[in-house]
Amino acid sequence: MRADRLLTILLLLQNNGKLTSRELADKLEVSERTIFRDMEALSAAGIPVFAERGSGGGWRLSEGYRTHLTGMKSKEILSLLLTNPTGLLDDLGIRGDFETAFQKLLAAAPETVKRNTDFVLQRIHIDGAGWHQTGGESFDYLPIVQEAVWNERKLLIRYRREGNEPAERLVHPLGLVAKRNVWYMVAEVDGHLRTYRISRLLDARLLDETFERPDGFQLAQYWEQSMAEFKSSLPRYPATVILKEELLSRLSRERYVQIGATFPARDGWLEAELVFETLDSASEIVLSFGAQLKVKEPSELRDRVKAEARAIVELYDAADSGE
Repeated sequence: MRADRLLTILLLLQNNGKLTSRELADKLEVSERTIFRDMEALSAAGIPVFAERGSGGGWRLSEGYRTHLTGMKSKEILSLLLTNPTGLLDDLGIRGDFETAFQKLLAAAPETVKRNTDFVLQRIHIDGAGWHQTGGESFDYLPIVQEAVWNERKLLIRYRREGNEPAERLVHPLGLVAKRNVWYMVAEVDGHLRTYRISRLLDARLLDETFERPDGFQLAQYWEQSMAEFKSSLPRYPATVILKEELLSRLSRERYVQIGATFPARDGWLEAELVFETLDSASEIVLSFGAQLKVKEPSELRDRVKAEARAIVELYDAADSGE
């Protein structure tokens, strides 16, 4: 809508001081001719906007002029709290609100923004910590879950358990958590807190009945505690390896590896204490680094990696000989 665009132009100029027609056109995804027409409309409405000529020129507002328009929408605030317009914003259908929201936040009254921010933070949490990248996730029921979280309405869900056995639950959705490209719902069920992976929902029906959020519930705090408990319950397989120094950052992104102490080994190499989950996963991960990572101990893992490496060589030799 043109009215929304005019307001965005006003906020952009207020927050940036001066912008060229090309810069405004790029931000608003319109032509420069449209920007000129919009400037005429703002001027006709009594807004003190003017153009500075020359190579360093552009559009600006008269010094001292500030708009007091705020009125941030919930979706605009939510988009800002997701940090930047990534695929997470696309999942929620709010990527287009990002630029408008950013400008409104800069111009809004701090107390107003704080109240709305507290509301959102209790319902959406973004966990950017290391995790495996999962492809093929389906979030068909994310909009329904989001509406239930936002309006504090009960939700009847049917979901697929770990063993693929379906189950049905009446839940009180308290918040959404995004960890990389995977969405989770945190809900209260019969007085207990539970976490459900959105992609495992087989059905979700929004009920008219509302619920009251538990006193003192903090979404981010619950999630961090839940993740800490999950990680502490995982099996542990410690090992010491020698690896190329530049691989350390890549290794830190592996889901099933914890990095402990590291020590200089020789030029460009490090010795690192790692904790894998199992012998099998340790062998797979080590092999994925090829000749850039070598197991120092335990001998069990060294023997497994060498055996797998020999099997790979034999497989290729057989293929080359036509067997």
